[in-house]
Amino acid sequence: MLEEKKWTLQLGGRELIVKSGLFAEQANGSVRVRYGETEVLATAVMSEKPSANLGYFPLMVDYEERYYAAGKIKGSRFIKREGRPSDEAILAGRAVDRSIRPLFNSRMRQDVQVIITVLSYDGENDPDFISIIAASLALTISDIPWNGPIGAVKIGKLNGEFILNPLVEEKEEGSLDLTVAGTRDKINMIEAGLKETPEEEILAALELAQKNISKIVDFINEIKKEIGKEKREVFLLQAEKEIEEKIKDILNKTELEKIIFSQEEKHVKDEKLNQLQDKAKKYLEENYTGEKLEELLQIVTILFDEMADEIVHKNILEKELRLDKRKLNELRLISSQVRVLSRTHGSGLFNRGKTQVLTVTTLGAPGDEQIIDTMETDSKKRYIHHYNFPPYSVGEVRFMRGPGRREIGHGALAEKALLPVLPDKEEFPYTMLLVSEVLSSNGSSSMASTCGSTLSLMDAGVPIKRPVSGIAMGVIIDEKQKDNYKILTDIQGMEDHYGDMDFKVAGTEKGVTALQMDVKVEGVSIDILRQALKQARKARMEILEVMLKTIDKPRSELSQYAPRIIHMKINPNRIRDVIGSGGKVINEIIDETGVAIDIEDDGSIFITSSDEVSAQKAKEWIENLTREIKVGEVFKARITKIMNFGAFAEILPGQEGLIHISELTDHRVNKVEDVVKVGDIVPVKVKEIDSQGRINLSRKELLKTQK
Repeated sequence: MLEEKKWTLQLGGRELIVKSGLFAEQANGSVRVRYGETEVLATAVMSEKPSANLGYFPLMVDYEERYYAAGKIKGSRFIKREGRPSDEAILAGRAVDRSIRPLFNSRMRQDVQVIITVLSYDGENDPDFISIIAASLALTISDIPWNGPIGAVKIGKLNGEFILNPLVEEKEEGSLDLTVAGTRDKINMIEAGLKETPEEEILAALELAQKNISKIVDFINEIKKEIGKEKREVFLLQAEKEIEEKIKDILNKTELEKIIFSQEEKHVKDEKLNQLQDKAKKYLEENYTGEKLEELLQIVTILFDEMADEIVHKNILEKELRLDKRKLNELRLISSQVRVLSRTHGSGLFNRGKTQVLTVTTLGAPGDEQIIDTMETDSKKRYIHHYNFPPYSVGEVRFMRGPGRREIGHGALAEKALLPVLPDKEEFPYTMLLVSEVLSSNGSSSMASTCGSTLSLMDAGVPIKRPVSGIAMGVIIDEKQKDNYKILTDIQGMEDHYGDMDFKVAGTEKGVTALQMDVKVEGVSIDILRQALKQARKARMEILEVMLKTIDKPRSELSQYAPRIIHMKINPNRIRDVIGSGGKVINEIIDETGVAIDIEDDGSIFITSSDEVSAQKAKEWIENLTREIKVGEVFKARITKIMNFGAFAEILPGQEGLIHISELTDHRVNKVEDVVKVGDIVPVKVKEIDSQGRINLSRKELLKTQK
């Protein structure tokens, strides 16, 4: 019988419970972590042998949602097995990956796989930050070499007060949704959706996060002392010192530095850098064979990157010399355009240096909303952003197999950045689909997508509250003297690759709307983030200035090609009159007018059509169906049925009344058919509406008036 051990930590007014020893005993490390009644299982496994011919450290992070965790069965009638992960699951997996990856030795070549499985979800406690803690625990107690542990928390703000690990409802109602991971004294991952939050407020939230992350790290270290395994010796991709020195000599640091800082076109520079590596590889091919040669060829790439990294760090730290000779806080050349495409509802083209993004807005009916059916939620989404990164954007050739984790992550970040400034559904009931096509990329295409989205939305006439811009910040840290660092504004591709931080900041003039940070070092301090946020604000305002010269406010009119939506509201009790038995009435309206009709439970009705006349016809039809008839009103009614005691007449679509035989005319009538027949149009007056809502009509009353 397996023995299970348990540890607890008070965190945010709830217990963080860790259990190990019962589940997944064959994994190198395995833990269950519970917070509230949300529980995840994290396992970490490393292969026995190194992977062959890989030029990178093979880490896989998989985040597995299970519908059973929330007591749900998948909505599809035909496929009940969970398949492709939802975007939310992919984003949660990316957050775990981004948090743990910097703490591995990049020269490791054994496969490492971390799998997070959500076992229980209580609808109140998010499993995403719990998963980071669980992954950290699984790696820490395992025999897999890793320079952890790390902790993670969420910070919210409601009614002016910060909340540690807010419940889902508190997070949705609050102004802050901040997920932070890090070591005992450094932050290494940030993901945030904000509602135009001032920078100082963000820093205060980060300080609170760091304080509680430290508690979690100490807690994990205590568990490690009890059950942690001794770390294994692993294969590191390295050669004898003499061979590595020879390779470095061939790569030629002086020549490498000259090429890196040359102002030649990217393809020319890349060709020269490849020639340097090819020279070293040729030497190895002439002197080594077999597995030894394969290893050494991979080491060429590693040493090349290490030398380039050292060159970039040295020049920026000592000379403040950037690759394109810009000042540390200087932006690349920025330009923007709108109405780039003639038939789309809105389009914006944003350029920053060699990065170019085209964002297109399509407006649709409320019924075009995306239905979200995941373990965590059943909801609808009226603002959707898709990000595409085709291979030609970086001058490459590769198969196009749909969006990967990176594309989904970048799209979600740009989407998050615009959410706080979108109009409410009552003001602007359209579904909004934005697609960003990265046409050229040399760093920070996600923030270019954010800027492109603002341009495109305003071009489409979407009444956003304020324009949003975004910028990517970097940092270069002295490895030996950690308090010696330089913050970089608007990092380009090579500065991102060889830099120590990628910190994306989006927002309006009023405050920040989205944050995302990854690092390649152990972590960064609050002081670094403080300076980065300050520099980022200055850059965002400069970018906004350029964008607003292109279009300074949303267009007052929608594109002629965009559908028009009429919003009306009826008594919810009359919804059944509009729908009709089995949908007969609403389908008749749609077939007759060609419009789309969406009805909500509160009586809101949205009529969508590209033809104004058809939309108005449908509106009048619905108004007539739901209109409250009043005594004394006069109508032209159509006789629908003859009875011995009178005739039924339709005064409005779907609304009939009875003309009693005594009310047909001003003299005695023996047979109803002597006065009216089915199909006749006759003037009538509403004489009475009884307690059951039955309408009594009179033709006689109008005849008296005419005499």
